[in-house]
Amino acid sequence: MQKGFHEPVEKPRRFYKTVEVVEVEGGFGVRLDQRNLRTPKGAPLVLPTRAAAGQVAADWDAQGEHIELAVMHANRLANTAIESIPQARAATADQVASFAGTDVLCYYAEEPASLVARQRQRWEPVLQRAERELGVSFVRAAGIVHRRQPEATLAEVKALALGLDDFRLAGLAFGTALFGSAVLAIAVQRGWLTGPEAFELSRVDESWQEEKWGVDAEAAERAERLRGEAQMLERWFRNLDAA
Repeated sequence: MQKGFHEPVEKPRRFYKTVEVVEVEGGFGVRLDQRNLRTPKGAPLVLPTRAAAGQVAADWDAQGEHIELAVMHANRLANTAIESIPQARAATADQVASFAGTDVLCYYAEEPASLVARQRQRWEPVLQRAERELGVSFVRAAGIVHRRQPEATLAEVKALALGLDDFRLAGLAFGTALFGSAVLAIAVQRGWLTGPEAFELSRVDESWQEEKWGVDAEAAERAERLRGEAQMLERWFRNLDAA
């Protein structure tokens, strides 16, 4: 075998025919044929609402001949909420606060004026709502030089994250990384913005560049994939809020 050559990884074959949501002790689970779904470490997969379990079930039901675990984002969020978050709540909240400390919405371009104007028009309403409803303040900066956010703001964002249950906290952490913004993730969690709206706000700079220089096919494909993840995250939060 040539040095450095790797055999392609064989994706697992679909081993079930039916997928259904079932009521279980403590909430709702997903049943594949007659077997209740468990997390990779063997814990029962139990979600707090039928709608949230239905979103995970839809991930499994959408699989074809082979199982594409990489695109099963709701299933991954459920596993993270059950297996990882309970032992790492403080570290996860710190991660969310860290994104608030370098939030994409707080870093405006220095030029051109048309881009700066677009950033202010689209970002300021969200920042101001966050400041008003969360009781915090954010420092705006021009350029890429880091500006430290107030300690009180970071502490409040961490406290907000810690106040969420494990399933919502898993979603919030996913959103901060997806958007590069704790503010946008909070906005989706609280219903201020849809997932796609938040995603578009996270890439105002990229959209402006595309208008000027055209759209790269590979970048467009990546953006579409991430937009789908943002839509999934919105559904995740809404399903957790469902009665």
